[in-house]
Amino acid sequence: MDKFNAFKMFLAALDHGSFGAAASALGTDPSTVSKAITRLEEQLTYQLFFRSTRKLQVTEAGKVYADAVRKLLAELNACENQLMAVNSQPEGVLKVNLPVSYGRLYVLPLLDEFSRRYPDIKLNITFSDEYVDIIEQGIDISIRSGSVSDSRLVARKLSPLDFIICASPAYLEQHEPIKNYDDLWKHRWIRFRFKQTGKVMPISLANNAGGIDLINPDDSYVVDDGEAMVELCRSGLAITQAPHFLLRKELQNGELIPLFPLLRNEELGVYMLYPKRRFLPRKVSVFIEYIKEAIEGIGETSDATWASEITPVNS
Repeated sequence: MDKFNAFKMFLAALDHGSFGAAASALGTDPSTVSKAITRLEEQLTYQLFFRSTRKLQVTEAGKVYADAVRKLLAELNACENQLMAVNSQPEGVLKVNLPVSYGRLYVLPLLDEFSRRYPDIKLNITFSDEYVDIIEQGIDISIRSGSVSDSRLVARKLSPLDFIICASPAYLEQHEPIKNYDDLWKHRWIRFRFKQTGKVMPISLANNAGGIDLINPDDSYVVDDGEAMVELCRSGLAITQAPHFLLRKELQNGELIPLFPLLRNEELGVYMLYPKRRFLPRKVSVFIEYIKEAIEGIGETSDATWASEITPVNS
């Protein structure tokens, strides 16, 4: 039995004085109203109306039940109105978790305009490159680079993850030329170490079969901070390979030179993650759309990045 509709039919019959009038008010037929109220009475084991051919008369049990049903429906209606009001206005505390470098370089510069557009949203931002259980920690939305395997989450792809081998102009002037992959073994590297595992990330190279080879050349310099790795490369210390979002400013202003075409692993990307839910709060949906539009504004979509337009030394 649809108890919610039965409640409405019961109150309509009480207010209008007959099953027929209640049916007209609700857009149904008298037999449907009568059957619904009969089922209520059977479930309660109380009679709600005295029935006659002329009119209905509510019983004492019916009066008590009517008071309770009215309060219940009023509270439910008030709750629904409150939820709809909250969801129609983007407001409240928005908890966002960002990867350290991507967050600083890509997201932080966007937040001033976001706050001007949505002044009633209070941002609570944390930074971490390590795994974060956003459901357990009550985080509304997270941005992550890599792959996504958590079935509890929705993953909106912001861009592919493009890796680029590069060096500074000063380094290239002072060291042996780099014309092919074999030359990479002759040079010193700045490598990245994952804080969570302690492992040094291998260098990825495209092979002739269309796949990816992983190599481990010189590791004279190992750091666990992406921006520090780029800064050391920019200073002329050694060559490095880094994801596109770390290199954007340096490649565009000529402080770093791309040595080979970018390498893209189709299994990796930059994603916005948020818990699966039937109704997405407005504070979350406006943040998602704002970030997506802003990232598209700098030339990145779910299937391309600005790095596709750079011209490497060895193409």
